[in-house]
Amino acid sequence: METTPTNIFERINQWIKESVTIKLLSIGFLLLILLIPASWIESLIAERQHRAESVIDEISDKWSGEQTLSGPVLVVPFLKREKIDKGKDGTETREWKEKAFFLPDKLTTTGKVKPQVLHRGIFEAAVYEAQLDMQSTFSAPDFSKLNVAENDVLWSEAYLVLGINDLRGISTNPSIKLGDSAITSEPSSQIGLSTQYQSESNIESGEEFSGVKRSSQVTENGIVAPLSWKTASDFQRDISISLGLKGSTLLYFVPTGKTTQVYLSGPWSDPSFTGNFSPAKREVTDKGFTAQWDILHYNRPFAQQWVGEGQRLSGSEFGVKLLIPVGQYQKSMRTAKYGALVILLSFVALFMVEIMRKVRIHPFQYILVGAALIIYYSLLLSFSEHVGFDVAYLIASLATITLISLYSFSFFDVRKLSGVLAGLLFFFYAFVFVIIQLQDYSLLLGSVGLFIIIGLIMYFSKNIKWYGDEA
Repeated sequence: METTPTNIFERINQWIKESVTIKLLSIGFLLLILLIPASWIESLIAERQHRAESVIDEISDKWSGEQTLSGPVLVVPFLKREKIDKGKDGTETREWKEKAFFLPDKLTTTGKVKPQVLHRGIFEAAVYEAQLDMQSTFSAPDFSKLNVAENDVLWSEAYLVLGINDLRGISTNPSIKLGDSAITSEPSSQIGLSTQYQSESNIESGEEFSGVKRSSQVTENGIVAPLSWKTASDFQRDISISLGLKGSTLLYFVPTGKTTQVYLSGPWSDPSFTGNFSPAKREVTDKGFTAQWDILHYNRPFAQQWVGEGQRLSGSEFGVKLLIPVGQYQKSMRTAKYGALVILLSFVALFMVEIMRKVRIHPFQYILVGAALIIYYSLLLSFSEHVGFDVAYLIASLATITLISLYSFSFFDVRKLSGVLAGLLFFFYAFVFVIIQLQDYSLLLGSVGLFIIIGLIMYFSKNIKWYGDEA
């Protein structure tokens, strides 16, 4: 038979159609192309999550921010003197004021938290009103340990401070009693205490919401209450504070007492006890929660008393988080990370059918199937913002499986093959869903599952003659 350019072209075209190697290369190339929109989906999920966090921050900012209470702290100014040698001119005494800070021996706080849910569009934010009653007992300051003479102590300028992150959250006038006598207080942005805290947020990295911490913040906001003492004999041990406080998401406490006890309760069925200490006792039911913390001064990284401003009461905050979980973003992101695997396994299944049943599937048909598998994650994300992740997963999975199964009628000559493809897709999505739910065992289950899948592919491909019939 005479060889012509037309015959050569037809042979090349026939070889391309029938070559398993070319088919594998084309499928691999299509898979790489589909990774581009898959990465866009992950960016979209992160963007929506960031938008949700921004809206929650806006809602919280208008109500009141996260609250951390530090104190009460007793502040007693005193005179400090220093002699300066001026040589032939003799000596000169320089005098200035210093402040001594004293923490209570015992601090007991009882709080009742009343949460609320505020809405903006499809987003929700958890805020609260809390009624806090603080009972503190102080020891008489011993200035002899600070090498300060009694006459240099300015008892008349002594005052009490209580650190509060966001003063906008004070909903009622604080009631402060020195023994049985009520004293007045004023807000201040320079109370002489630095309380550094780290609020939690959920920047998607596959971790749980509120697991990643934002940049640190420092506040010196609080209330100041002059004590009107004249001499050391006027000192009173017992100081009580009653405070109505609004806040959002977090309510933290700093254990300023030598022994600190905090009792919290509220009608919130899904609290998260966060910070540097876990409750000694807790009870969470469908109707609410109760929690109790017992902390000693040995457990914290700051002293019981000090001189001079600048001591930072940080590193030992604890409390409760009343955050409304937006776990659909984390679960959607984790699901999207398995996107390439689902597409690969689906393409492998189609390729196996091509080889074993001599069915030809055009690369464009592979692209459409892959596009449907990518759009699945957009469906999952959009529905999860309205109906929750689990229901959205079911809707998106059924819609995608139905679409691909119906489309497979165009290239499968036997309807039973479409049913097999639908079953495989159902298995893939069910497998991923189980992995997402079982976080502690996801690696183990995923590894075992993939091992079994590879084994099944080996089994069903063992009789395939990859190089055609040999003479």
